[in-house]
Amino acid sequence: MRDAGTAVHVTISGRVQGVWFRGWTCEQARELGLTGWVRNRRDGTVEAVFRGDAVAVRQMVERCQEGPPAARVTDVRTQPAADPGLPGFEPWPTV
Repeated sequence: MRDAGTAVHVTISGRVQGVWFRGWTCEQARELGLTGWVRNRRDGTVEAVFRGDAVAVRQMVERCQEGPPAARVTDVRTQPAADPGLPGFEPWPTV
């Protein structure tokens, strides 16, 4: 039986802007078959919503704890989220 899916909102802190975190996140999420979005925030964090199979979502959150090679992640906070209703995974503009 397939997982009905889960969605989480993630906020990632540390040295996560200017290190290709959004592009890396898009690649990783697509590889795992997730839908959602990622964007930089003016406060220096990166936020994302991941939706898909619970195991894949958990794997993505784990990957965010490391990030791309130039990143230095200090904190990853998650909370349940609503389904973003997107057909794929995309980068969004900074807010």
